[in-house]
Amino acid sequence: MSLLKRIGGTTPGRDEGAGAQRAGALPPRQSDASARSNSATREQDDNAFADLKSRVQSKLINELDPRLDLSDSVRVQRQVEEVFNSILDSESIVLSRAERTRMFESIAADILGYGPLQMLLSDDDISEIMVNGPKQIYIEKQGKLIKSDVVFNNDEHVLRIIDRIVAPLGRRIDESSPMVDARLPDGSRVNAVIRPLSLVGPVITIRKFRKESLTVSDLVRFGSLTEDMGEFLSACVRARLNIVVAGGTGSGKTTTLNVLSSFIPEDERIITVENAAELQLRQDHVVTLESRPPNVEGRGEVSIRDLVMNCLRMRPERIVVGECRGGETLDMLQAMNTGHDGSMTTIHANSPRDSISRIETMCLMAGMDLPSRAIREQVASAIEVIVQQSRLKDGSRKITAITEVQGMEGDVVVLQDVFTFEQTGIDERGKIVGTLRPTGVRPKFVEKFEALNIYLPPNVFGYSGDRFF
Repeated sequence: MSLLKRIGGTTPGRDEGAGAQRAGALPPRQSDASARSNSATREQDDNAFADLKSRVQSKLINELDPRLDLSDSVRVQRQVEEVFNSILDSESIVLSRAERTRMFESIAADILGYGPLQMLLSDDDISEIMVNGPKQIYIEKQGKLIKSDVVFNNDEHVLRIIDRIVAPLGRRIDESSPMVDARLPDGSRVNAVIRPLSLVGPVITIRKFRKESLTVSDLVRFGSLTEDMGEFLSACVRARLNIVVAGGTGSGKTTTLNVLSSFIPEDERIITVENAAELQLRQDHVVTLESRPPNVEGRGEVSIRDLVMNCLRMRPERIVVGECRGGETLDMLQAMNTGHDGSMTTIHANSPRDSISRIETMCLMAGMDLPSRAIREQVASAIEVIVQQSRLKDGSRKITAITEVQGMEGDVVVLQDVFTFEQTGIDERGKIVGTLRPTGVRPKFVEKFEALNIYLPPNVFGYSGDRFF
């Protein structure tokens, strides 16, 4: 028996006289009529379930002890379950075990978690969640977008969840400040936009991060890079080369930066600077700095640039900037050029050559009236490796190029690919087929490897033999 029938609702049945058709009218096909009937029944069941859940949840909130410590999630969940069961029993509401469990989990998520999003956040196969208003939620699975069946009740329901996300971070979102960047306790990145900027209602975008940090072995298994590329990148980090990870939105730049940071030795002091803390460094000696937006009065803002300048006075051995997107790029280059070797950051760019242009543009955003050649000389002397990360059309993410910055020739920054990805076709499943291979070029900075007793086999660069000397 459906939930609708249990709680006293009615389902549209067939009229006993429905068999008598109007003269000349063709009876509808049985399959179509049955499908419409089933769809209507499901919709009414869902509405009835939502109404019942709202009624039970309101009573439950009124009966809960207001002095309850919400930080003790186990105790809170136990009390919520006790009150929930007593309400159902007192109102003689009969539900199947599956419906009872579904309703309790939904109510518990609204009280203790992130409402309808809690189920999506708990699914490890989902990498991104996009809420386009209360009734439209999309998820990303294996690089593909899928529309979810999960919905919110209304705009206010979405706003309550947004407030629950941003409040612990000391951030706010309202009509005067209708955009906010935040993060979940597990490091997942959150962006929210509300009316009047969003015309479809509150919009939330959540970039989830795995509970366990990915390693270079995981990326090799996924096909994002090869073992030789991993060995080369490990040598670059241990040799304290300055590295920029470039790529488009959602291409996996932060994941790659996390993997690169795992090669940093344990005995070095690392300072990370981020807009919303999401890097997951496994070393012990790590200081994490996070920027701060202005308060209601427009004061108290601490930008990424302020943090980069300040961390130079904190005796860093490695500086890791989550993302350069403005004037802080110039300060990052200066840090790389003044003894802070081995620094890393990410930028948005579609190719290694575009990365140089982007860096030049962002340096000009610092407000310094510097000639282009002076900026390019800074770039050429500061950055040694560009790792290009791409999200391909089939949803897969790969390192499509590892490029050496060789220096200047005239007014041009000279780049040389060390590894590249060559696409050879598309298979019958729509997956892109290609090869990650070395270009056969031995980078100039291999001498730095050897000075630190780091030797790579020549086959890493496409040669045969034992090693370079």
